Amino acid sequence: MSPAALVWSAQAASAAPGLDELREHPRDTARFRQYRRDIIDRLHQGFQDGADIDALIHGHAALVDALLTLIWRQFEFAAQSDLCLVAVGGYGRGELHPGSDIDILVLAERDAEARHGDTISRFVTFLWDVGLEVGHSVRSIDDCLREARDDITIATTMFEARHLCGARALFEAFREAMHPDRIWDSRSFYAAKLAEQQARHQRFGETAYRLEPNVKEGPGGLRDIQMIGWVSKRHFAAERLEQLVAHGFLREGELRDLIEGQRFLWNVRFALHMITGRREDRLLFDLQRTLAGTFGFVDQHQNLGVEQFMQRYFRTISDLQRLNELLLQHFNEAILQDPGSMSEVHRIHQRFQIRGGYLELVHDQVFMIYPPALLEAFLLVQTHPEVQGIRASTIRLIRAHRHMIDAQFRRNPVCRNLFMQILRAPRGVTTELRRMNRYGVLGAYIPAFGRIIGRMQYDLFHVYTVDEHTLNVLRNTRRFALPEFADEQPLASDIYSRVQRPERLILAALFHDIAKGRGGDHSELGALDALHFCQHHGLGNEDAALVSWLVRSHLLMSLTAQRKDISDPEVVLNFAREVRTRERLDLLYLLTIADIRGTNPELWNNWKASLLQTLYKAALLVLERGLDTPPDTDEQIGQTCREALQILASHGLDEEAVEAIWEEFEVEYFVRHSADEIAWHTRAIAGIRDSDLPLVLVRHETPRGSTEIFVYTDDHPRLFARITTTLTQLGLDIVDARIITTHSGRTLDTFLVLEGMGHAVEPGFRVDEIRETLRERLVDPRCDHHAVQRSLPRRLKHFDVATQIEFGPGVPAVSSTRMRVRALDRPGLLSTIGCVFAEQNVNVRTARISTAGEQVEDIFLLFNTDGRELTPEQQDALRRQLVEEI
Repeated sequence: MSPAALVWSAQAASAAPGLDELREHPRDTARFRQYRRDIIDRLHQGFQDGADIDALIHGHAALVDALLTLIWRQFEFAAQSDLCLVAVGGYGRGELHPGSDIDILVLAERDAEARHGDTISRFVTFLWDVGLEVGHSVRSIDDCLREARDDITIATTMFEARHLCGARALFEAFREAMHPDRIWDSRSFYAAKLAEQQARHQRFGETAYRLEPNVKEGPGGLRDIQMIGWVSKRHFAAERLEQLVAHGFLREGELRDLIEGQRFLWNVRFALHMITGRREDRLLFDLQRTLAGTFGFVDQHQNLGVEQFMQRYFRTISDLQRLNELLLQHFNEAILQDPGSMSEVHRIHQRFQIRGGYLELVHDQVFMIYPPALLEAFLLVQTHPEVQGIRASTIRLIRAHRHMIDAQFRRNPVCRNLFMQILRAPRGVTTELRRMNRYGVLGAYIPAFGRIIGRMQYDLFHVYTVDEHTLNVLRNTRRFALPEFADEQPLASDIYSRVQRPERLILAALFHDIAKGRGGDHSELGALDALHFCQHHGLGNEDAALVSWLVRSHLLMSLTAQRKDISDPEVVLNFAREVRTRERLDLLYLLTIADIRGTNPELWNNWKASLLQTLYKAALLVLERGLDTPPDTDEQIGQTCREALQILASHGLDEEAVEAIWEEFEVEYFVRHSADEIAWHTRAIAGIRDSDLPLVLVRHETPRGSTEIFVYTDDHPRLFARITTTLTQLGLDIVDARIITTHSGRTLDTFLVLEGMGHAVEPGFRVDEIRETLRERLVDPRCDHHAVQRSLPRRLKHFDVATQIEFGPGVPAVSSTRMRVRALDRPGLLSTIGCVFAEQNVNVRTARISTAGEQVEDIFLLFNTDGRELTPEQQDALRRQLVEEI
């Protein structure tokens, strides 16, 4: 234990009730409990006073050592030669955070457990009673061996065992039994721990760049540092990481990075335990602001304090991941690799060769003599499928020579050509760009990319850092080219097969968010970066302009599809006019899908896929017809009606009966519904009597990728509120609403809904439940339709999203007012809005619901009881009540 830890623990002990006092009052639970609380209080005070984190962590372990030893002796175990108390796991390493479990092993001679069982039980109970959260086991040496052989995790905790008190000879016999010659030799231990780490990384999302990373278990976290310690201890008998330097497996600078990274993560974990008052290893979203303040980060222009703190965190774990990879590659070569295979060398050329399946430099001066080799290394791995990766020694040299990637390096035509060869390769583009990012080469070659590494956005929409999101988007674009993923997005895969020079799409993906956090419009700034990069890397003016346009317009398609009424021909025409060409439309469609799917795994669903596909096909028709040809609404309606009539005729409905029903419908109905929907509605209405109203139809899944609910009934002011409230109570998310009134005052209301997980409703009981519940609520006039009130989810409580209500003119074809609502998403929001509409005597013609993380942006077309747009006075009254209620 460090001198600083001993000094701190001595000071902390002197500030708490003395151990001598506890000795005078054995088994006094209250006094021991108070002593334990005082230790925790002193830990918190020491942290707030800026005490060295090593001193706090190790000093805490020393204080617990003394307390456990005292309690052990008070239970009269000291005289027993067949028992000893052993610290294991992290506590065995002498590391103890405020909320950590105190892992102990009562090591017993064979049959000793039976002789002392009652006393051991009372001892453990007393530990819990005084506030020591212990994880304990009672085992003989044979028990330990048996369980350690079967479970690598148990074995690891025992390898870190430390004697606390009791029979020393028994402990030494235990240590001898755990020697690598007898159990888990270094080769098998390394292989098992490597498999364990890989499984752990997969369990925690395979990436450290999640919204709420785990400081201990996530990739790049404390477990990855411990992994290095465990393997080095088993293979080299190294008790400290410093000893790896002497073994040549770690350099002084890498050791400093490792220790500094560990100290930072220790500080973060300590603060988490202190703030929550418990063992909490997740950087929970609602704790991140508090942590940022604890570490002195303050808000700046375009850069929140919490975003600065999280960028520091993500960059730290990224560095630790690289070190973990580097050292494990070293261990792999030293422990697992067949010495014979390492002697087999295949020379590629004068700079690189393949040894044991890994790429390595021919000599250590290659990068000094020929700097472009810093990029050439990745191209060689990409173009040699037999190469498994880059050797640890070469990774180290890449990291050591990153400083050579300067302005002159970037201007070098050879370097530019090498980079473009990587992007144009038929395979491995994403893999090599990720590898370049891990080793610090990508951020050095594209400095703008370097500035977004580890950068997060403090919202619930973007769950990855900007650099990780960018590489996810790039991966998604590459998947379109692979036959094994064609079933995921058939239209996108078909489009990609026709794309010429796909590196343009890759460049657009690489640059689309590169200007995040700079201030200003990141799309505009990124478009300039992309243009300059393309011009300097051999792309023609047209291709460079196309990439720049894609970056500038990368949000155009998703915003149009999700926030506008794409059944309106004018909306599609305006979108097509911005796109202008089939090639732009194709590439924008691919980029949009890749972007949404790379932002948050929970965002993509069949509903969004359907919206984008519908907009793509509608825009393509406009482009084929010609941008100067205005949309012919009459022709569109005529075609839709003819298709609907064909469907209805196949079900035995004659045209005259259908026409009689359709005479009641507004023209808008035929514009905003498909032939399939119109036929579905018409068949049901044809057989309905007035006494059967309301008519409620439910289709569990439609081509739109959602569940469709159709309501046909007499209109009244509270209808929208009743429907939205009922659907919310049923746990459904409303994503679209089309409200149309017939000439005779009945409604043709269509609601598209999804279950809470973003998928359509399952057929069967759930469909029946929705239909019957909704009909029951609409029939019973006594139903009191108040807004749904639910508690705010944990993640949303930390946001203060100002409610904004904006009004504007509606669509030209009908008298209406357009209202946009921006607000914090919360359960029952749409129900609340619907109830306010009812109280203000406002009717809804259309609702488009859009949620991005913690924020909603809903758009409504409204009209008053006179069937006209809202007056300024009505708008003001509606705005005031909405802001108050929301």
